[in-house]
Amino acid sequence: MKKRNLYLNVIPVEEALDSYLSVVKKRVPLKTEIIPVVQALGRVTVSAVYAKYNSPLYNSAAMDGVAVVSQKTKDACELKPLVLQKEDFLVVDTGDPVHEPFDAVIMAEDLIETDDGGLQITEPAMSWQHIRPVGEDIVAHELILTSNHKIRPMDVGVLLSGGITEIEVYKQVNVAIFATGTEIIEPDQNIADGVIIESNSRMFEGLVAEQGAKPFRLGILQDDYALIRDNVREACEKFDVVIVNAGSSAGTEDFTVHVLRELGEVFVHGVAIKPGKPVILAMVGDKPVVGLPGYPVSAYVCYQNFVRPLLNHLQNFAEENRETVRAFLSKRLVSSLKHKEYVRVKVGKVDDKIIATPLARGAGAAMSLVRADGFCIIEQNQEGLDAGDSVTVELCRSLKEIENTVVSIGSHDLMLDILADMLPNKYKNMYLSSSHVGSLAGLMALKRGEAHMAPIHLLDEESGIYNIPMIKKLFTGGCRQMALIKGVKRVQGFIVPKGNPENISAMSDVARCRYINRQSGAGTRVLFDYLLRKNGISCEQVNGYDKEAATHMAVAALVQSGAVDCGMGIESAARAMNLDFVPVGFEEYDFAIERNNLDLPHVKAFIDVLKSEDFKQKVMRLGGYEFSACGEIVSVS
Repeated sequence: MKKRNLYLNVIPVEEALDSYLSVVKKRVPLKTEIIPVVQALGRVTVSAVYAKYNSPLYNSAAMDGVAVVSQKTKDACELKPLVLQKEDFLVVDTGDPVHEPFDAVIMAEDLIETDDGGLQITEPAMSWQHIRPVGEDIVAHELILTSNHKIRPMDVGVLLSGGITEIEVYKQVNVAIFATGTEIIEPDQNIADGVIIESNSRMFEGLVAEQGAKPFRLGILQDDYALIRDNVREACEKFDVVIVNAGSSAGTEDFTVHVLRELGEVFVHGVAIKPGKPVILAMVGDKPVVGLPGYPVSAYVCYQNFVRPLLNHLQNFAEENRETVRAFLSKRLVSSLKHKEYVRVKVGKVDDKIIATPLARGAGAAMSLVRADGFCIIEQNQEGLDAGDSVTVELCRSLKEIENTVVSIGSHDLMLDILADMLPNKYKNMYLSSSHVGSLAGLMALKRGEAHMAPIHLLDEESGIYNIPMIKKLFTGGCRQMALIKGVKRVQGFIVPKGNPENISAMSDVARCRYINRQSGAGTRVLFDYLLRKNGISCEQVNGYDKEAATHMAVAALVQSGAVDCGMGIESAARAMNLDFVPVGFEEYDFAIERNNLDLPHVKAFIDVLKSEDFKQKVMRLGGYEFSACGEIVSVS
């Protein structure tokens, strides 16, 4: 029986990092090297750097004009101009040497040429006028840079001006990167069931390079103990740091920790962090080796918490704190007392409040890293946070970008991706942030002041009218004046596999297939429930009624995979996944908004893009849309 790795004890994040860095500092001396100054950008100086030469090297002209003896010009004035003869001046350009007896420069624009080759001036020149004295900028032996200084572009220029062409800096760290897993393949290999496209190592390459170190991706290693051991051993001989991705958890073929125990010492295996618990911190001889979890979010979080400070130390970089902001949480977050948890959030400014909306929390939800504006950190020994709690968010985007972002929370549609792409292209530094929680949940977020707008498609069964009745119902009696930005009419129906093998053509057919539903409160779910009642079908008769997908594309993906036979969604999602579609009818997809938010510059920009012909043409290519009132404002009293 293969042996599993078990974490009987996990260590707090700060304790794990401090204990590991203390070992690294004892065993790994910081290395230095002498390199050309022109290659030193971003490197850190080992010792103070002093100028070799003066700058300028000589007294030089600061302007184009003529060098003169100032004493000879003292009588010049407007009423009695003075004419300088050829022997009284020397023509100079900016940067030319100015030698005795000349001690001043008159600018070319202050000179009038005479017919005999002389120059007329109307005011005297002061001694050292428009002359840069030797050493004005830099004096030989003057301190240029202190030790432990990260070299910037302007520093390179000053070093060269001071005669410094080589400089001693802390050595750039070479980092070996391995991906492990028999199921892992390169992106250009054939796709099949049971394989996973390897991407984490490419993320690590970028993160390592971003830190000024040199990444060396050494490919994918299959789950073979001897293969992993031999490659890690060889990498430790050649490189300064080794990263081994995946194989650090409790699986029977997770060999990394056993390999590192054989080759060296494991100081930490299991940290109280979520996601990312299985991280390994080890040493092989005098080389740090870090085993990072395989799930993308876990890998990223552990890199930031452990590899980043390690590389900063080895290159003597100062830790750079991320920009943080206080925000109000839009919904409750439950967390374990056992972990410090990093929750990805979307962030936007609504009225005078910064709102943080949690994204998918799964360790494998890689797109949440792309969508995230920041991380909300729930400390260990904290059970969670309530909706409305004030939290600290570490930002991944600038606060200026966030302040110019339209916050949209509600129903999902593919056209939101088009709007998100077009908005910053047409209006620089204006953005759209959309979170897909369903129509009803979007309206509730709008009511709590957590969004600028809520995309909705809610049918009122009594009146047959979309959206307006529900807005009136939820916002009646308050002082908030509401409006509706008209969006599109879109076709709803059943998304089915190519060829429609189950021959689904009506609501009655849904009861005999495997169905995937939308989440409670989604407009599609409301429509589906209405159609069930209209056709006398109970939800108990639907196989899969309780199985939910968060977006139309998620429904289409499940149908395409063969996991289900059918799901209700929009035509564009079916087309995007090359599936068949059985139309049910048009619905109205609009944007609920408070009237006062209509005056915001980024909301005005959003409406302008929504009304544009370019937008309509792009959405038409998706299929299943009409634009009869797109961008019109309807008052909801």
